[in-house]
Amino acid sequence: MNYGYGMYFDPTFILVIIGALISGIASMNVKSTFNKYSKIRNYRGLTANQVAEQILHSAGIYDVTVERIRGNLTDHYSPNEKVLRLSDSVYGQTSVAAIGVAAHECGHAIQHQEEYAPLKLRSASVPLANIGSWISWPVILIGLLLGYTQLAQFGIFLFTFVVVFQLITLPVEFDASARALKILDNNHILEGDEHRGATKVLKAAALTYVAALFATILQLLRLVLIVNGRRRND
Repeated sequence: MNYGYGMYFDPTFILVIIGALISGIASMNVKSTFNKYSKIRNYRGLTANQVAEQILHSAGIYDVTVERIRGNLTDHYSPNEKVLRLSDSVYGQTSVAAIGVAAHECGHAIQHQEEYAPLKLRSASVPLANIGSWISWPVILIGLLLGYTQLAQFGIFLFTFVVVFQLITLPVEFDASARALKILDNNHILEGDEHRGATKVLKAAALTYVAALFATILQLLRLVLIVNGRRRND
Protein backbone atom coordinates (compact mmCIF):
# COMPACT_ATOMS: atom_id res chain seq x y z
CA MET A 1 0.00 0.00 0.00
CA ASN A 2 1.35 3.42 -0.92
CA TYR A 3 1.22 6.10 1.77
CA GLY A 4 3.42 8.50 -0.09
CA TYR A 5 6.74 6.70 0.41
CA GLY A 6 6.80 4.21 -2.41
CA MET A 7 4.96 1.03 -3.30
CA TYR A 8 7.18 -1.60 -1.73
CA PHE A 9 9.25 0.09 0.97
CA ASP A 10 8.18 2.26 3.88
CA PRO A 11 11.26 4.06 5.24
CA THR A 12 9.37 5.08 8.38
CA PHE A 13 9.50 1.44 9.48
CA ILE A 14 13.09 2.11 10.55
CA LEU A 15 11.58 4.02 13.49
CA VAL A 16 9.85 0.84 14.65
CA ILE A 17 13.10 -1.10 14.34
CA ILE A 18 15.00 1.51 16.35
CA GLY A 19 12.34 1.46 19.06
CA ALA A 20 12.35 -2.34 19.19
CA LEU A 21 16.15 -2.42 19.47
CA ILE A 22 16.17 0.12 22.30
CA SER A 23 13.45 -1.76 24.18
CA GLY A 24 15.22 -5.06 23.59
CA ILE A 25 18.54 -3.75 24.89
CA ALA A 26 16.84 -2.32 28.00
CA SER A 27 15.05 -5.61 28.61
CA MET A 28 18.23 -7.66 28.27
CA ASN A 29 20.04 -5.23 30.55
CA VAL A 30 17.51 -5.53 33.36
CA LYS A 31 17.46 -9.32 33.08
CA SER A 32 21.25 -9.64 33.12
CA THR A 33 21.56 -7.17 36.01
CA PHE A 34 18.86 -8.96 37.99
CA ASN A 35 20.45 -12.35 37.30
CA LYS A 36 23.85 -11.05 38.43
CA TYR A 37 22.62 -9.75 41.77
CA SER A 38 20.17 -12.60 42.29
CA LYS A 39 23.26 -14.69 43.07
CA ILE A 40 24.32 -12.38 45.91
CA ARG A 41 22.65 -13.17 49.24
CA ASN A 42 21.99 -10.36 51.72
CA TYR A 43 24.09 -10.68 54.85
CA ARG A 44 21.08 -10.73 57.20
CA GLY A 45 19.50 -13.67 55.39
CA LEU A 46 16.14 -11.93 55.06
CA THR A 47 13.73 -13.01 52.34
CA ALA A 48 12.18 -10.47 50.00
CA ASN A 49 8.68 -11.01 51.38
CA GLN A 50 9.97 -10.54 54.94
CA VAL A 51 11.59 -7.28 53.89
CA ALA A 52 8.38 -6.18 52.16
CA GLU A 53 6.32 -6.77 55.30
CA GLN A 54 8.95 -5.02 57.42
CA ILE A 55 8.95 -1.97 55.16
CA LEU A 56 5.16 -1.80 55.01
CA HIS A 57 4.81 -2.05 58.78
CA SER A 58 7.52 0.53 59.38
CA ALA A 59 5.50 2.88 57.16
CA GLY A 60 2.36 2.20 59.18
CA ILE A 61 0.77 0.08 56.46
CA TYR A 62 -0.95 -3.03 57.86
CA ASP A 63 -3.79 -3.52 55.38
CA VAL A 64 -1.64 -4.56 52.40
CA THR A 65 -1.18 -8.28 51.82
CA VAL A 66 2.05 -9.69 50.39
CA GLU A 67 1.36 -12.56 47.99
CA ARG A 68 3.28 -14.78 45.61
CA ILE A 69 2.56 -14.67 41.88
CA ARG A 70 3.84 -16.91 39.12
CA GLY A 71 6.41 -15.70 36.65
CA ASN A 72 9.70 -13.89 36.52
CA LEU A 73 9.77 -10.16 37.37
CA THR A 74 5.97 -9.99 37.26
CA ASP A 75 6.02 -8.13 40.58
CA HIS A 76 3.47 -5.36 41.09
CA TYR A 77 1.36 -3.52 43.62
CA SER A 78 -2.41 -3.45 43.13
CA PRO A 79 -3.81 -0.33 44.83
CA ASN A 80 -7.44 -1.37 44.33
CA GLU A 81 -6.92 -4.76 45.97
CA LYS A 82 -4.23 -3.53 48.37
CA VAL A 83 -2.10 -6.51 47.45
CA LEU A 84 1.64 -6.52 46.84
CA ARG A 85 2.48 -9.44 44.56
CA LEU A 86 6.02 -10.80 44.31
CA SER A 87 7.06 -13.17 41.53
CA ASP A 88 8.67 -16.58 41.91
CA SER A 89 12.09 -15.03 41.33
CA VAL A 90 11.55 -12.60 44.22
CA TYR A 91 9.19 -14.09 46.83
CA GLY A 92 11.08 -16.14 49.41
CA GLN A 93 14.45 -15.21 47.90
CA THR A 94 17.29 -13.73 49.93
CA SER A 95 19.18 -12.11 47.05
CA VAL A 96 20.07 -8.44 46.83
CA ALA A 97 18.13 -8.24 43.56
CA ALA A 98 14.96 -9.75 45.04
CA ILE A 99 15.02 -7.43 48.04
CA GLY A 100 15.52 -4.40 45.78
CA VAL A 101 12.49 -5.33 43.68
CA ALA A 102 10.34 -6.02 46.75
CA ALA A 103 11.30 -2.68 48.26
CA HIS A 104 10.43 -0.95 44.98
CA GLU A 105 6.90 -2.39 45.07
CA CYS A 106 6.62 -1.26 48.70
CA GLY A 107 7.48 2.19 47.41
CA HIS A 108 4.30 2.08 45.34
CA ALA A 109 2.27 1.03 48.38
CA ILE A 110 3.69 3.98 50.32
CA GLN A 111 2.90 6.29 47.40
CA HIS A 112 -0.68 5.04 47.55
CA GLN A 113 -0.92 5.60 51.29
CA GLU A 114 0.45 9.15 50.94
CA GLU A 115 -1.78 9.86 47.92
CA TYR A 116 1.23 10.66 45.78
CA ALA A 117 -0.13 12.92 43.02
CA PRO A 118 1.60 11.33 39.99
CA LEU A 119 0.36 7.88 41.10
CA LYS A 120 -3.21 9.19 41.35
CA LEU A 121 -2.84 10.81 37.95
CA ARG A 122 -1.52 7.58 36.43
CA SER A 123 -4.40 5.58 37.90
CA ALA A 124 -6.90 8.10 36.55
CA SER A 125 -5.33 7.98 33.09
CA VAL A 126 -5.51 4.18 32.76
CA PRO A 127 -8.94 4.18 30.99
CA LEU A 128 -7.74 6.74 28.44
CA ALA A 129 -4.52 4.78 27.89
CA ASN A 130 -6.56 1.62 27.29
CA ILE A 131 -8.75 3.45 24.78
CA GLY A 132 -5.68 4.76 23.00
CA SER A 133 -4.05 1.34 22.96
CA TRP A 134 -7.04 -0.64 21.68
CA ILE A 135 -8.95 1.80 19.46
CA SER A 136 -6.31 4.04 17.89
CA TRP A 137 -4.91 1.46 15.47
CA PRO A 138 -8.26 0.33 13.98
CA VAL A 139 -9.28 3.99 13.59
CA ILE A 140 -6.00 4.89 11.87
CA LEU A 141 -6.14 1.88 9.54
CA ILE A 142 -9.78 2.48 8.59
CA GLY A 143 -9.01 6.14 7.94
CA LEU A 144 -6.08 5.25 5.68
CA LEU A 145 -7.88 2.47 3.82
CA LEU A 146 -10.95 4.59 3.13
CA GLY A 147 -8.98 7.76 2.47
CA TYR A 148 -10.43 9.60 5.45
CA THR A 149 -7.36 11.51 6.58
CA GLN A 150 -9.15 13.29 9.40
CA LEU A 151 -10.27 9.95 10.83
CA ALA A 152 -6.68 8.71 10.73
CA GLN A 153 -5.56 11.90 12.48
CA PHE A 154 -8.16 11.30 15.17
CA GLY A 155 -6.67 7.83 15.62
CA ILE A 156 -3.25 9.43 16.12
CA PHE A 157 -4.79 11.72 18.73
CA LEU A 158 -6.08 8.64 20.57
CA PHE A 159 -2.61 7.08 20.40
CA THR A 160 -1.15 10.09 22.20
CA PHE A 161 -3.03 8.88 25.31
CA VAL A 162 -0.59 5.96 25.42
CA VAL A 163 2.38 8.31 25.21
CA VAL A 164 1.02 10.53 27.97
CA PHE A 165 0.38 7.52 30.21
CA GLN A 166 3.93 6.28 29.78
CA LEU A 167 5.24 9.78 30.42
CA ILE A 168 3.27 9.97 33.68
CA THR A 169 4.60 6.53 34.63
CA LEU A 170 8.23 7.69 34.70
CA PRO A 171 8.10 9.88 37.85
CA VAL A 172 6.00 7.21 39.59
CA GLU A 173 8.58 4.49 38.94
CA PHE A 174 11.62 6.65 39.67
CA ASP A 175 10.09 7.88 42.91
CA ALA A 176 9.24 4.33 44.03
CA SER A 177 12.84 3.27 43.45
CA ALA A 178 14.19 6.32 45.30
CA ARG A 179 11.92 5.55 48.25
CA ALA A 180 12.97 1.90 48.22
CA LEU A 181 16.69 2.64 48.23
CA LYS A 182 16.32 5.21 50.99
CA ILE A 183 14.36 2.79 53.17
CA LEU A 184 16.83 -0.04 52.58
CA ASP A 185 19.64 2.29 53.61
CA ASN A 186 17.95 3.94 56.60
CA ASN A 187 16.75 0.62 58.02
CA HIS A 188 20.18 -0.98 57.40
CA ILE A 189 18.57 -3.78 55.42
CA LEU A 190 21.16 -3.49 52.67
CA GLU A 191 24.50 -1.80 53.13
CA GLY A 192 27.66 -1.17 51.13
CA ASP A 193 28.01 -3.37 48.05
CA GLU A 194 24.59 -4.89 48.66
CA HIS A 195 22.93 -1.49 48.50
CA ARG A 196 24.90 -0.59 45.39
CA GLY A 197 23.77 -3.85 43.79
CA ALA A 198 20.11 -3.10 44.52
CA THR A 199 20.62 0.38 43.09
CA LYS A 200 21.91 -1.06 39.83
CA VAL A 201 18.97 -3.46 39.59
CA LEU A 202 16.41 -0.70 40.11
CA LYS A 203 18.16 1.67 37.72
CA ALA A 204 18.16 -1.02 35.04
CA ALA A 205 14.44 -1.60 35.65
CA ALA A 206 13.73 2.14 35.42
CA LEU A 207 15.49 2.31 32.06
CA THR A 208 12.97 -0.16 30.62
CA TYR A 209 10.24 2.44 31.21
CA VAL A 210 12.36 5.11 29.53
CA ALA A 211 12.98 2.80 26.58
CA ALA A 212 9.28 1.97 26.30
CA LEU A 213 8.38 5.66 26.23
CA PHE A 214 11.00 6.38 23.58
CA ALA A 215 9.80 3.48 21.43
CA THR A 216 6.19 4.67 21.69
CA ILE A 217 7.18 8.22 20.73
CA LEU A 218 8.96 6.83 17.66
CA GLN A 219 5.83 4.88 16.78
CA LEU A 220 3.77 8.06 17.13
CA LEU A 221 6.21 9.91 14.88
CA ARG A 222 5.91 7.16 12.29
CA LEU A 223 2.12 7.38 12.31
CA VAL A 224 2.26 11.16 11.87
CA LEU A 225 4.64 10.80 8.90
CA ILE A 226 2.46 8.14 7.26
CA VAL A 227 -0.78 10.09 7.64
CA ASN A 228 0.79 13.37 6.52
CA GLY A 229 2.28 11.59 3.52
CA ARG A 230 -1.10 10.20 2.62
CA ARG A 231 -2.69 13.64 2.97
CA ARG A 232 -0.17 15.19 0.58
CA ASN A 233 -1.01 12.53 -2.02
CA ASP A 234 -4.77 13.04 -1.76
